[in-house]
Amino acid sequence: MSTKRFALALDLKDDPGLIAEYKAYHQKIWPEIEASIKDSGIDTMQIYLLGNRLFMIIEAGEDFSFERKSQMDESNPKVQEWEDLMWKYQQALPMAKPGEKWMLMEKIFEL
Repeated sequence: MSTKRFALALDLKDDPGLIAEYKAYHQKIWPEIEASIKDSGIDTMQIYLLGNRLFMIIEAGEDFSFERKSQMDESNPKVQEWEDLMWKYQQALPMAKPGEKWMLMEKIFEL
């Protein structure tokens, strides 16, 4: 089975204390959040941080779709609780539309 890879970006609020808290939450995410990620068809997810810029890499099966994941997340109260909590630390990218958080990046090079 082939894998799809996605890269996404988002900013954190530029506050060292908040960034430290955000990192701490991601050392051990809630089990319900891990389950929801896996249940959506995501095989691996990594988040990198530089300053206050976040970069996420997702690898998922061919049947994965952000639309399906969004529908699953909307009907999951624990995911909604997590997303609300994470928004305390996150801020939209300058080019984001209202309500947009993680934004899909365009791949421009591959070796």
